[in-house]
Amino acid sequence: MTEDETRDGVSLTNLDQPLFDGSDATKRDLVDYLDAVHDRIVPVLRDRPLSVIRVRPGQPPFMQKNVPKYAPDWIRTVSVWAETSKRDVAYALCNDRRTLLWFANQRAVEYHPTLVHGDRWDRTTHLVLDLDPPPGEDFAVVVRAARLVERTLADAGLAGAVKTSGAKGLHIFVPVDIEVSIEDTAAATRAIAVRAERLDPAVATTAFIREDRGGKVFLDSTRAGGATVVAAYSPRVRPLVPVSFPLAWADLDDVTPADFTIRTVPGLIGDRDPWAEHMPAPQRLGAELVEEGHAIPIARVQAMHEGKRRARARRKS
Repeated sequence: MTEDETRDGVSLTNLDQPLFDGSDATKRDLVDYLDAVHDRIVPVLRDRPLSVIRVRPGQPPFMQKNVPKYAPDWIRTVSVWAETSKRDVAYALCNDRRTLLWFANQRAVEYHPTLVHGDRWDRTTHLVLDLDPPPGEDFAVVVRAARLVERTLADAGLAGAVKTSGAKGLHIFVPVDIEVSIEDTAAATRAIAVRAERLDPAVATTAFIREDRGGKVFLDSTRAGGATVVAAYSPRVRPLVPVSFPLAWADLDDVTPADFTIRTVPGLIGDRDPWAEHMPAPQRLGAELVEEGHAIPIARVQAMHEGKRRARARRKS
């Protein structure tokens, strides 16, 4: 078996090198996996500004937003002004197999698209809740929290799709009407999180400050606006290279995140595309839900002010 080859016009090199410490995989395994699922993951990435997490040999993982100057000219990009760095960032649009293979050859393991399309930065396509378990808890407690969100969505006349995060948590996606503003989508996300917490505050919390969570599952409602979320079918830079995998709500009690890796997923899905199958059609957000959300403080901003208040209190004590 040769170490280098070409697929779809993309030169693939050093394929038999280890992917990263603890991966129990080679670069070839990554390329083969992404190629096997390219017709599922590319639709999730298409036309969305993309950030990736790469792992070079002997170096720690790093996130890449700006497309490097050596990238081939056939990779489509969209330029966005970054206020923090005061410069234009050229994000890639991974719209085809060839681009995906090029990223795989760059040892891009994780794929984090935005919740907006490159030509509509003023509109979010999905409302997203990120369910993050407390340290030491098993997956069952995350499932319990997900059931609270599922019930809250149903009570609001909404439906969502669920996937593993590729770590220990879950992501719940609710597709929304493209005419709903980013501000209203973000507000509705906060309202759903608060309503779900209210159903069983012994299980779930919206406390953004980690020390305030009390061993509960964190319902993170801050994935809004230009935020990114790891894509369905994306591998993660974690031991054995797990995958963010779509699930049916009915299957949540029968699986664990470790079931889904770059080695197992192609055989599990066969010819199916469970993320597309489980995703509802875009939905309108109820006025009451949006109004409630606008009255809820933005978690990051509230946490920042609270952090400053606590720091002042410590200095005075």
